[in-house]
Amino acid sequence: MWLTPEQLLAFLAAAMLITASPGPDNLMVLGTGVSRGRRQGMVFGLGCALGCLSHTVLAALGISALIAASPPAFTALKICGGLYLVWLGIQALRSRGGAQVDGAKPLAESLWRLFGKGLIANTINPKVVLFFLAFLPQFVITARGGVGWQTAQLGLVFTAQAALLFGLLGYFSGAVGQWLNRRPRAGLWLDRIAGTIFVALGLRLIVSR
Repeated sequence: MWLTPEQLLAFLAAAMLITASPGPDNLMVLGTGVSRGRRQGMVFGLGCALGCLSHTVLAALGISALIAASPPAFTALKICGGLYLVWLGIQALRSRGGAQVDGAKPLAESLWRLFGKGLIANTINPKVVLFFLAFLPQFVITARGGVGWQTAQLGLVFTAQAALLFGLLGYFSGAVGQWLNRRPRAGLWLDRIAGTIFVALGLRLIVSR
């Protein structure tokens, strides 16, 4: 069961905006690109993006198994996930912005080492696991069946767009980093937009059945 065009476009729009909003991953990509070079920033960003694949597998298997074992438990997961998204949204809305990109020159590292650091940093982050479990079910249409496969497709789409955006951030890291440092209010407004989306998605997940 493939994703419908409407399902795909709605998910892609939300995923790209959330990925682009200032956060630990993209600020690390920017910082790496600014301090070590655009190629290093792109490689580190690719590692971060591909780390999402492990969370995709966990989400696809876990959500599918939960629905098969206990629909009420899946409903409880959706409510908890919705509350988590609302909490993330409130945190973003309360943010004061002012994100800065560090341009200090650290010791040189190989591209493979940078790739591995980005991959591991994302893979072992429990907050990303929670985010995937809360975010992906928003766009799964259970009535169409193939919940695990739908979830896997959504995770792959998220990984692909993250790889693209992180790659662009790494490539244009110098210009983007300087622009962000000069305009902290830009990051503030991105946080406001992302926070509103998080709250809306969380409330939608809580009330949906």
